[in-house]
Amino acid sequence: MLAVMALGSGALAWQAQNRLNALEQELVRRQATSQGLAESAQGSAKQTEEQVRDLAAKLALAEAKLAEVALQRGQLEDLLSALSRSRDENVVGDLEASLRVASQQAALVGSTEPLLTALRQGDERLQRYKQPRLEGVRRALLRDLDRVKAASTVDAATLALRLDEVSRLIDDLPLLNEPQRIARSPVNRTAAPAAEPKDAWDRWRHWLGVRGDEVWDEVKGLVRVTRIEHPDAMLKTPEQSFFLRENLKLRLLNARLALLSRQFETARVDLEAALRLVQRHADVRQRRVQTAVELLTQVLLQAKPQPLPRPDDSLAALAALGAVR
Repeated sequence: MLAVMALGSGALAWQAQNRLNALEQELVRRQATSQGLAESAQGSAKQTEEQVRDLAAKLALAEAKLAEVALQRGQLEDLLSALSRSRDENVVGDLEASLRVASQQAALVGSTEPLLTALRQGDERLQRYKQPRLEGVRRALLRDLDRVKAASTVDAATLALRLDEVSRLIDDLPLLNEPQRIARSPVNRTAAPAAEPKDAWDRWRHWLGVRGDEVWDEVKGLVRVTRIEHPDAMLKTPEQSFFLRENLKLRLLNARLALLSRQFETARVDLEAALRLVQRHADVRQRRVQTAVELLTQVLLQAKPQPLPRPDDSLAALAALGAVR
């Protein structure tokens, strides 16, 4: 009985030992597995940490590049704005300079053509430029353009041509101290001849009548009655007449040069002197003299200084735009 109990106790002890050994092995295995998992987790954590550091570095680099791009964008916008302002300033400066130069040229030549050309070119340039800030300047240009078109100026070239025409008449201008060739109507040879008188006495009387008319025509051609306002004009010698014509030509030349140089007061002095010479020494009943007097009077009436229009609206608009900038 004791042996059986001892045997049973030994079997139970062996079984318990086996279970204990199995449990220890399981614990060792699980501990090894846990340690492997811990080491793997530690490696993964380390790798993750390295990835985080790498991502942080890349993020910092990206942020730096983004800041640099933002800075470059701001600089580019500033540059574009500066270029736009510079372009506007160049356009405004060019327009102002061209208008001032055109005003000076118009004053020199006495014509509005330089100013009209500058205003038209400025309007075309602004129309192509299409800058809203310059619309006020363009409207001012159009107002000045209309005002300059409506302005009347002295056409010095046309007046100079009229003086040239008078100069061509000087050499053939009939003077009071020169005998006039009175044009006599010749006997009409083509008219049908009158019936020849049959009686000798009638033929003789007809011949005396014809010859008497011819003699009377000759006598009328020898006698001329002229009203002379200035008697001294009849006393000039042929040499004095020559110098009178040359003096007239010189007066007309001086007046022509003064007109072309826009010196109207000087031109009027020479024109008045030339007109007085013609009216005093020439036969004003003759057609040539009347033509010369008429031309000189026309030039004298038109040779008056007239103020040229200025592009004041355009210059004021350009100055206001420059003050705003």
